[in-house]
Amino acid sequence: MAIVKSELIKELKKSYPNFLTRDLNKVVEIILKEIKETLNRGESVELRGFGTWRTKIQKASIRRNPRTSQKINVPKKRNIKWKMSKDLFKKLNNDS
Repeated sequence: MAIVKSELIKELKKSYPNFLTRDLNKVVEIILKEIKETLNRGESVELRGFGTWRTKIQKASIRRNPRTSQKINVPKKRNIKWKMSKDLFKKLNNDS
């Protein structure tokens, strides 16, 4: 099951009952906005114990549509790469 932003805010509310839901929502929005803006500037984002995001430029290329064999020009674009931290890897794989 995937977690959506509203579920994340509900879990934060359980952990921090003294905070108002609108304040927790604002905090989550600010964090996500900062991550987006940082990646948009071409910088990397690191959350210790969780992972690192960075952008990578994919070169322009000519590809082929497998159904029609027609050649298609694909323009240069940026992709987001994510790498999990060693701590998260160990936790997911039950290593101590």
